[in-house]
Amino acid sequence: MKKIITGGLILLVVGLFSFYGYSQSEGNVNMTVNELKEQMGKNKNLVILDVRTKPELISELGHIEGIIHIPVQELGQRVKELDQYKGKEIAVICRSGNRSRGATKLLIENGHNAKNVTGGMIDWRRNGF
Repeated sequence: MKKIITGGLILLVVGLFSFYGYSQSEGNVNMTVNELKEQMGKNKNLVILDVRTKPELISELGHIEGIIHIPVQELGQRVKELDQYKGKEIAVICRSGNRSRGATKLLIENGHNAKNVTGGMIDWRRNGF
């Protein structure tokens, strides 16, 4: 019985540390729309990548001026186009933050300093930007 309890406690502790590590690494690759807006005014090394489809850029959510547009469906084949921005921070945005999360992961795997904009263009507009 003692072995079962000890084993269970070990699994619990390992699980908590794994979750903590996952959430910490996730937090390091995210930024809010407010943080993006603030960085746009002062960070000359900021690049904004919008990974939505072309029709979404002209939808009611619109787009941010000066973005680079590569739809997430094409990003895997076109990621080398972003190599010129490897010394810069790339803020990756989509409609809600879901597609941009995957795109951010792909960019990081390819050596980029990328951050996912949580909430995406929905939060961008909700905040009046």
